[in-house]
Amino acid sequence: MTAVPPPSPSDPDATALSSSPSRALYWLRNFLPPPVGTDWREGLRMSFGIGLGLLITALISRWWGGAHAHADWMMASMGASAVLVFGMPASPLAQPWPVLAGSLTCLLTGTLCEALIPDTALALAAATGLSVAIMVALRCFHPPGVGLASFVVLEHAPGMELVLFPALFNIVVLLASAVAYNLLTGRAYPHPQRSHGRLPQSGQFIDADLDAALTHYNQVLDISRADLEGLLHMAGRAAFQRTLGDLHCAAVMSKPVFAVEPKVTLKDAWALMRSEQVKALPVIGPEHQVIGIVTHADFVRNAKLDTHEGLGQRLKNLVTGKGKTAQSVADIMSETVQTAHTGQPVIELVPLFSSGGHHHLPVLDAQNKLVGIITQTDLIRVLAATVAPSSTRSES
Repeated sequence: MTAVPPPSPSDPDATALSSSPSRALYWLRNFLPPPVGTDWREGLRMSFGIGLGLLITALISRWWGGAHAHADWMMASMGASAVLVFGMPASPLAQPWPVLAGSLTCLLTGTLCEALIPDTALALAAATGLSVAIMVALRCFHPPGVGLASFVVLEHAPGMELVLFPALFNIVVLLASAVAYNLLTGRAYPHPQRSHGRLPQSGQFIDADLDAALTHYNQVLDISRADLEGLLHMAGRAAFQRTLGDLHCAAVMSKPVFAVEPKVTLKDAWALMRSEQVKALPVIGPEHQVIGIVTHADFVRNAKLDTHEGLGQRLKNLVTGKGKTAQSVADIMSETVQTAHTGQPVIELVPLFSSGGHHHLPVLDAQNKLVGIITQTDLIRVLAATVAPSSTRSES
């Protein structure tokens, strides 16, 4: 049997952070740049798209504003909006509704605060705070929009005159450019924000689990719910593949394996199962090839269940030959046997045990000779060891 490493008495991370200097160093690490999962191609796609989008918006807005009474034809906050819609098109903050509704909401809120509050500092604080509150309520949170509210207050700009042009005009042109560019470069925009209703596999989390986690987190996430769900599923599969992908049957099988020949009497086979506390015996031929398997269920199934005797007495009659219907292992064994090979990855056995109805898998070597057996207990031990937190595992 495979031994499960015993849990370590403490969490090494907790031990490392027990002292004040360690906690300070751990906190200072948060100022370092985090690792990113994008390559240079994505960086080039982002930078080129941002520049192109702003160029198109500026040229069209300037052309349109040539005959417009107002001199301003481009809002400075469009630069920050472009970073989101071209650089992070999957972000909930970059979707068309937040960009449009968030920007206009902040512009109007800033205009209202600038008109009602004489003190510029107080008006700025009120405009930004109220803008965020309204955006959260309307589910149109778009940080660059706060820049519009600040601009109106600090510059005492005529906000109502800016709503249609340049603000709304800039946003529409920028969004249209973003839709076209992202689709041409293989990015879905607008990006799906909800999951596609995938049915979870056994053992995986469901929508209710993710909802509970997000409720407990209770903070704004700059990632769509659908992408978060997809990332968690991919991380789970990668972790499962990492822990079980390189583990083969030879490392987890039970050996030596107890086996019998087909001519062995039921009495002797039953005695072997009882003495060795096993529930299955592979049946082998003269070359140690597996030709069948006899299990505890086979004994029960052939114990004359239509009689009025107790199960124990019926089993006794079967193994002692009093029933006269079955005398040897060959009479009750199952000839169809699912087997595994020593070099076969353990991960491939999971569906056989979970949904295939198998409880014991004889393991064969390269010459198809019996060398071991894997039971549900063996697999459960391996799974328990691989899914346990690293802080609770130690080298055996």
